[in-house]
Amino acid sequence: MIRIGLCTEIANASIVADTGIDFIEENIQRMLVPRQNAAAFAPLLAAAKASPLPIIAANAFLPGDLKCVGPDVDWDGLMHYGAVAFARAQQVGIRTMVIGSGASRQIPDGWSVSAADEQFTDLLTQYAPLAENHGVTIVVEALNRGECNYINSLAEGAAIVKAVAHPAVQLLTDIYHMLREDEPASEITTHAAMIRHAHIAERAERTAPGIAGDDVLAYFTALSHMRYRGAIAIEARMGADLRGETALAVNTIRAAWEQAQRP
Repeated sequence: MIRIGLCTEIANASIVADTGIDFIEENIQRMLVPRQNAAAFAPLLAAAKASPLPIIAANAFLPGDLKCVGPDVDWDGLMHYGAVAFARAQQVGIRTMVIGSGASRQIPDGWSVSAADEQFTDLLTQYAPLAENHGVTIVVEALNRGECNYINSLAEGAAIVKAVAHPAVQLLTDIYHMLREDEPASEITTHAAMIRHAHIAERAERTAPGIAGDDVLAYFTALSHMRYRGAIAIEARMGADLRGETALAVNTIRAAWEQAQRP
């Protein structure tokens, strides 16, 4: 069975621990506090170690004011931030770090896509050995155009992964963003060799699976046919009933995954 996680803060782990969720996907900035000292990180690490659910993945890599493309890139700042983040990720047990970071990678007016490609590729090329040394895989996330103007499809993310050409930099497939971009499930098949992690939410309001009832069977079938052995994290706007919505989402995902396995 596929491993299912929830993107949420570690404080919520005890609330959803009995819903069938397998892991928590935390926020890198919140959980690892890469801009703060070891004393600030210590209680967060203790909370992670005490969690009833493991934290095996984390997202929201770069803060919006730490630009990775454009004329205002602080390379020294990016490298220091990354070095701290990877080291702390290893301490927590995080194996997958998602680099969406739409505000950081938003291409400013007057800056070319080719220049952004060069900068983003350079950043990930420098991050890759650091990540590998700490047992971490970076996964590039394509975002819909409503959130960012750069890397809006699996193909564009895959082009970056190919350019970096390092095993510690791979691809994430986010079914929510694919739905928003009308990206067909066949793109998962096309780029299957690079896909190491997945996110899911429903298209209209980014609700958890099962709330609106979106049909995502084609995407699950594509993942199943590629013999996907990664994990899928619910990255949704959860309502007031966190436990109930999480349980519904887990059941919905498991049912769809089982259906996708059928001949």
